[in-house]
Amino acid sequence: MQFDILTLFPEMFYGVLNSSILKRAQEKGLLSVNLVNIRDYSTDRHRCVDDYPFGGGPGMVLCAEPVVTAVENTLGQSFGDQVSSLPEGTRLILLSPQGPPFQQEKAFELARCSRLVLICGHYEGMDERVRLLLKPEEVSIGDYILTGGEIPAMVVLDAVTRLIPGVLGESEGGSEESFYSGLLEFPQYTRPRVFRDLEVPEVLISGDHGRINEWRRKQSLLRTWERRKDLLEKADLSAADQQRLNEALRK
Repeated sequence: MQFDILTLFPEMFYGVLNSSILKRAQEKGLLSVNLVNIRDYSTDRHRCVDDYPFGGGPGMVLCAEPVVTAVENTLGQSFGDQVSSLPEGTRLILLSPQGPPFQQEKAFELARCSRLVLICGHYEGMDERVRLLLKPEEVSIGDYILTGGEIPAMVVLDAVTRLIPGVLGESEGGSEESFYSGLLEFPQYTRPRVFRDLEVPEVLISGDHGRINEWRRKQSLLRTWERRKDLLEKADLSAADQQRLNEALRK
């Protein structure tokens, strides 16, 4: 999969891209990341990309021209009055607090694409003509204010990359993590067996994988009920899962 990330601060991504799973995914040839500096498309001799907002107000607004030109050069196509269709398998995404929340379902959806182009906003906002001309999808990672779209872009990059076939090794799992199945993950333990008088649950050292799987499923259901009831309301629970949850709540 290819990611094109349009940003004013490409250096922010160097540590993320050269560490852990993202680094290995690139080394395996499963992930390609192209960092595009929006300043490279400024027509100002000082490479300015922002200006004061029409109508007044605090802060600076990111200009439309360098952003639109950067996207057009990255995709090799023009955007104008007519809706310009993207190549098959390509999605254009603007990281924005005005977009719908980014959730695991969206990560699954985007992981089926072959190319994602992410636009990182900055300053007090972006000239509205970026949205009008490019018509990007908008994605938010939460209802709070960040300095720019770089950190949200890293979140999308990491969440989607983990779902690319072959990226995660067997030891790294993935299918049992929180949100993967719509529920929170069950409690995990490792050595030592006893730490400060807290012991690993006996079932996990029993060697009985049937009992272990049953315990983990119950714990996942119980933890979700205790911490995120909203997830349970959306989950498609089987009759067996409902019975497991009822048994766990009675204890």
